[in-house]
Amino acid sequence: MERIPIPERPDWRKKVEELGLLFHTTEDKPYWFEQAYYRFNERQIDQLETATNELHKLCLEAVQLVIDHDRFRDLAIPATAIPAIKWSWQNQVPSIYGRFDLAYDGFHAPKLLEYNADTPTALLEAAVIQWHWLQELFPKADQFNSIWEGLVATWQQLKASGRIKNNLAHFGYVDSIEDFMTITVLQDTAQEAGLQTQEILMADIGWDSTYRCFADLKEREMQTIFKLYPWEWLIAENFADEALSIYSQVNWIEPIWKMILSNKGILAILWEMHPGHELLAEAHIGEPHGLFNWIKKPLLGREGANVTLKVWGQTTETGGEYGEEGYVYQDYVELPNKDGSHPVMGCWVIDGKAHGMGIRESDGPITDNFSRFVPHLFE
Repeated sequence: MERIPIPERPDWRKKVEELGLLFHTTEDKPYWFEQAYYRFNERQIDQLETATNELHKLCLEAVQLVIDHDRFRDLAIPATAIPAIKWSWQNQVPSIYGRFDLAYDGFHAPKLLEYNADTPTALLEAAVIQWHWLQELFPKADQFNSIWEGLVATWQQLKASGRIKNNLAHFGYVDSIEDFMTITVLQDTAQEAGLQTQEILMADIGWDSTYRCFADLKEREMQTIFKLYPWEWLIAENFADEALSIYSQVNWIEPIWKMILSNKGILAILWEMHPGHELLAEAHIGEPHGLFNWIKKPLLGREGANVTLKVWGQTTETGGEYGEEGYVYQDYVELPNKDGSHPVMGCWVIDGKAHGMGIRESDGPITDNFSRFVPHLFE
């Protein structure tokens, strides 16, 4: 695995904006970073793909364990959500996507850092932007990237199964450029699959008390709702009781059983089930339990917020607003150092299978919302 410096395209901003990437610069520093790329060989890509598929299998087993052994309290999941979680799992309510963040040096087995199972972003960059970059600069090379095709195929399957009623899917999001870019990819792939779509701000979703249903701004019943909005936020809203009371009537994507996997406590559950597994780092909820070097993460944290890193007696902390729900302690996994940059492999699962990768790199050991997205290829 090599990080190779390369001159950026002179008109790269114009080109990525034309593809929908409006959030390409943060505080005058490029978020989309094409002054370098990562090069892999076929063996390494196979290793990442196999690891991603194996981790997905382990995670599904972990969901079953949490439900069978009533481990919801360990994950700080409210009791009000449990009946809906159990119902959605037992009725095999489908999932569209998720993203495993892995540490990988090209030689040893990848290690799971966390699973973005409910509301992963950086989808446009991974599925579209880096693919066009590859086609322009390295048309004879390949890329671990069938994300777009996987999404289209998954929407087609949902349509054929009759799960999307009236052939209409709503896409809910909060008013941010990053979230809108992610919603656009999902909406475009759904349209390519033959579905009608309607985007809507989460704040604009209404409740029709007469017909007991959610309604959009055109007063249409919302029966399929993709929500780029975490379940832990949704069940804390004013309409949480309504959402949970009619759960079986609404095709929520991602399903509420993803609350188990989007919680960083799942790292400890996985280790408990498979201690010593080569793809896992030791992890425990609440206490480090003898770990010497560790990283402490909020169960429901995001973008590297409220993280404490203790390595060889030195402590690094990040700020934020998470942590009230509790923490998980994970054995410190050192990221590769490539010319002072530390990459994390974001491996995408679409409909339960590995379909591609996006890489984000940081200047320090903690990946946060200022980390760069860097394209990749393999030969």
